[in-house]
Amino acid sequence: MGNWNFGIIGAGLIADFHARAIGDIPGARVVGFCDNGSGRANILASKYGARVFEDYQKLISNPDINIIAVATPSGFHLEPTVFAATQGKHVICEKPLEITLDRIDQMIMAHEKSGTYLGGIFPYRYNHSFRVLKKAVTEGRFGKITYAGIQVPWWRDDEYYFDSWHGTWELDGGGALMNQSIHMIDCLLDIMGPVQDVQGYTDHLGHPDIEAEDTAVAILRFKNQALGLIYGTTASYPGQFRSLQITGINGTVIQEEDSFKVWHFREEQEEDDSIRKQFGGIHGGGGVSDPAAIPYENHTRNIVSFLDAIDNNKPFNIDGREARKAVELILRIYGR
Repeated sequence: MGNWNFGIIGAGLIADFHARAIGDIPGARVVGFCDNGSGRANILASKYGARVFEDYQKLISNPDINIIAVATPSGFHLEPTVFAATQGKHVICEKPLEITLDRIDQMIMAHEKSGTYLGGIFPYRYNHSFRVLKKAVTEGRFGKITYAGIQVPWWRDDEYYFDSWHGTWELDGGGALMNQSIHMIDCLLDIMGPVQDVQGYTDHLGHPDIEAEDTAVAILRFKNQALGLIYGTTASYPGQFRSLQITGINGTVIQEEDSFKVWHFREEQEEDDSIRKQFGGIHGGGGVSDPAAIPYENHTRNIVSFLDAIDNNKPFNIDGREARKAVELILRIYGR
């Protein structure tokens, strides 16, 4: 892997996640941060031995920086991502890629025009259990899949929404689906493929003062004719483990966090016992009530995969068009 000097745009909790993740990658380092005038960039720059830039244009234009990590509020992803493309800089962008399809498409087109890479952050794809589950799907072990669904029954207290952007349409682009559940929605789509029909309901039941939803359910029919369900909330005290269930005529798997609660197939294979032992119990659990408790190691794997794609001039599996899919489905559920 080559040497990569990162500039991080944004200086909140997620920017710190990115900096920690980058710090674990050989040949990669954080050179600079910028913020929106909050002063938090100074704190992160001091913590990671980096510089503070006055604005994102100066950070992106700096010749010492060759890759950009966008970790701003979601509705601020477009402008620095497009500007980076004009400067020939690759971008790895936190989820969601942006909050409307038009804004996402501008980002994609800018990087396709410049020949630079645009990648999304969906770290749950890099959970070891998810990769084992996807392999079982790819190998056809479930037979005809009849149902697949996800649940994200999390809790956020009112203080979480007291800042300037969480739960707003303008900058968060939604609520419990767009901000929290989008990770599991991405996993569901990666396993099951596109959705043919969707009917959703959303409301702000536990946090009535926010603009967007804190509770949502959606019923799905996938193009492969399986049925599905999405449930996401930040109003389920005290917060429970996220889960993914997939079942068919030859098997059922229930994943909780990075573990398997159920791993059962009609035709057992030699590896099944070791899978049940390796992924038994609960691994993970961060984030059910505290976003700061989410581990950053999968961010590292996500970014390493992105850098490997650039180094070897090959497609990145979560490129702009792939990262767009979860946002598209969420907007269909919202009816927007």
